[in-house]
Amino acid sequence: MKLVLLTALGVGGATVFGSLIGFLFKKISHRFSDIVLAFAAGVMLAAAVLGLILPSLEYGGKFGLLLTVAGIFAGAVCLNLIDKLVPHLHKLVGADTEAHNNADLSKVLLFVTAIAIHNLPEGIAAGVGFGSGDAAQALIIAGGIALQNIPEGMVIIGPMLAAGVKPGKTFLCAMLTGLVEVAGTLIGYFAVSIASAVLPFALAFAGGTMLYVISDEMIPETHAHGHERGATYSLLIGFCLMLITDVLLG
Repeated sequence: MKLVLLTALGVGGATVFGSLIGFLFKKISHRFSDIVLAFAAGVMLAAAVLGLILPSLEYGGKFGLLLTVAGIFAGAVCLNLIDKLVPHLHKLVGADTEAHNNADLSKVLLFVTAIAIHNLPEGIAAGVGFGSGDAAQALIIAGGIALQNIPEGMVIIGPMLAAGVKPGKTFLCAMLTGLVEVAGTLIGYFAVSIASAVLPFALAFAGGTMLYVISDEMIPETHAHGHERGATYSLLIGFCLMLITDVLLG
C-alpha cells in the first residue's frame, strides 16, 4: 500500500513538476515539448501493451481474449464520451497560448476542468496496474503516465497567466489537477483489490484509455508543429526503452 501511495503522489506530482518548469520557462519551444511528449507516448504505448493488455489476456483465462477486447474498446469509448463533453488540452490551448490573452475566467475554469477530468482515468490506469500484483510492471505504467503529465503541466501555465490569473492561483489549479490523478490512482488500486474478478477487464479498460490518449491526443499534438520526424524517433526510443526495461526486470 505504501508503494501505491508513493506512486500516486509521484504521478500527480509530475503535473506539478511540469507546471514549475512552465513558470521558469514561459516560452517553451514546440520542438522541445513535442520531443518530450512523443517520448512519453512511446513509454505509455509500451506500458499499455506490456503492463495492461497482455496481463489482461493472461488473467482472463478461458474468456481472456473476449474480456480484453471488450475492455480496450470500453476504455476508448469512455474517453471518447468524455472528449465530447469536455475538449482536452490541444483543443483548448491550440497552437499558440497567446490566443488566450483575452480569455475570461469561465474559459480558464473550463480549461482546468478539462485537464482534471482527463487526468482521472489516467490515474485509474496507474492504480489498476498494481492489481496484477506485478509491482515492476505497475511502476512502468505509472512512469509512462507521469512522463506524459510533465509536458502537460508545462503548457497549462501560459494560458492561465495570459488570462490574468495570479501566479499563486495558477499554481494551485495545476496542483489540483495533479491531485485528481492521485485520487484516480487510489480508486483504481482499491477497485481491483476489492473485486479481483474484474481484474482482466479492468486491465484492458485501462490499456484502452491509454491507447486512446496516445492516438487521439499525444501523437497528433507532437505532429502538429513540423517536428514529426523527431517526434516519431522519440516515440520509438521511449517504447524500446520500456521494452528493454521489461525484459531486464522480467
